[in-house]
Amino acid sequence: MRQIILDTETTGIDPAQGHRIIEIGCVEMMERKLTGRNYHVYVNPEREIEAEAITIHGITNEFLVDKPKFADIADEFFEFIKGAELVIHNAAFDVGFMDSEFGRIKPVRKTADHCGVVDSLAIARAKHPGQKNNLDALCKRYGVDNSNRELHGALLDAEILAEVYLLLTGGQTALSLDAGSENGGLGGGVRRLSSSRPALPVVGATDAELEAHQAFMSAMEKKAGETVWSKLEGLE
Repeated sequence: MRQIILDTETTGIDPAQGHRIIEIGCVEMMERKLTGRNYHVYVNPEREIEAEAITIHGITNEFLVDKPKFADIADEFFEFIKGAELVIHNAAFDVGFMDSEFGRIKPVRKTADHCGVVDSLAIARAKHPGQKNNLDALCKRYGVDNSNRELHGALLDAEILAEVYLLLTGGQTALSLDAGSENGGLGGGVRRLSSSRPALPVVGATDAELEAHQAFMSAMEKKAGETVWSKLEGLE
């Protein structure tokens, strides 16, 4: 499965009021593993950014003056996401802006016609009802480092969301038991054993070991009374 973890920054909160996308950040995963392929672009929105939005993402009108317009990057962006499952936190927001942008140019494209869409916010709310489930809260809950997230940024947020999403939907993902890895066996993803591997041998205790064990347990019971081990042996 090809998944794209996606985030956008915008001039405001409502595309119906003419607000536009100003940044797109995407991180690609294949079979729940990061591939290293990302897509990131700043976009000239051809309108002013609301002051309140600037306080959130820090992107200014002056910074975007020489950036490409959405029409200039629409085809390459579409080709990057086409056919993938998009993982988005509060998907309705980002997809609404994407559909609004794609609706301004020919051919008109609708995101859901070409991509699957998964809302990680809906997953988090179902798993943690009644709790805060924004990205910062999830980072704290799952121990994901978001110390670099002083302001919202599409690519950084997509990278953070990728890690949160894997933990949210599948548990631990980052620990590797590969002692030969560069960071001492603490990275590189989960290593899964092949289903065709040889069966592990079962090594039983020898008669001498069993006799020594029984002698030890008898000595324990003389001092402390019946042991838990004895109770368990009686259940066999």
